[in-house]
Amino acid sequence: MRALQIAATGMSAQQMRVDTVANNLANMSTTGYNARRAEFADLHYQQFTRAGSISSSDGTIVPTGVQLGLGARPASVAMQIAQGALVQTGGDLDLAIEGRGWLEVTLPDGRAAFTRDAALKRNGDGLIVTSDGYEVAPGIVIPPEARSLSINPEGEVWAYFDDRVQPERLGQLTLAGFTNDRGLEALGSNLFVETEASGPALVGNPGEDGLGTLRQGYLEESSVDPVRELTEMIKAQRGYELNAKVITASDQMLAATTQVR
Repeated sequence: MRALQIAATGMSAQQMRVDTVANNLANMSTTGYNARRAEFADLHYQQFTRAGSISSSDGTIVPTGVQLGLGARPASVAMQIAQGALVQTGGDLDLAIEGRGWLEVTLPDGRAAFTRDAALKRNGDGLIVTSDGYEVAPGIVIPPEARSLSINPEGEVWAYFDDRVQPERLGQLTLAGFTNDRGLEALGSNLFVETEASGPALVGNPGEDGLGTLRQGYLEESSVDPVRELTEMIKAQRGYELNAKVITASDQMLAATTQVR
């Protein structure tokens, strides 16, 4: 009774779909979060009669054949790259990336990671860091006597002081682009690292080479659409129930078979 195993793969697929929706809904308020979508593929087929094979001695060709599928399997959980809405915060170190690009940060082990969560902070040494304390490349230090900061769309960081008329340029923030953003590996905490699938990071100034620009005093909200996610959850629930009914029906058929005398 192959239907038992086939339906079990369907239930497992719908469970993963619900898990993905649950993660999206849990991150509705996560800055810079991009929704994920579970994608599936059919399993291999058993070929009882191959299409195009000869069915008789006079050379008749079978037009379709008999192919029995064995269920579904997870193919990927892909990140849906989309620009989230921008919300104004007024913070000097709150930045939103408008368009393509990722901020580069340095992990404690020295590796480079990338994020679109640009709710930046200043640590005790004046260094610009993420909320988790990771240094934002290229390592800009804000003097303690700086009164305020200005970051233009091209990523230039300027500091204003009480005893000076002209601002001081502290450095240049850069953005990283990838050939395939969906190939990035998620680490959690809004961080990603490059993989063979994403390709190497292509670092440049905001507004150049197809990269987006920065907007000071704003943050990018999550791109999760709650209505769409609820619709996906209902569809996954119905699919799970239907596969469960297949298992029930198969069990009843097996019971009827054992009762035959």
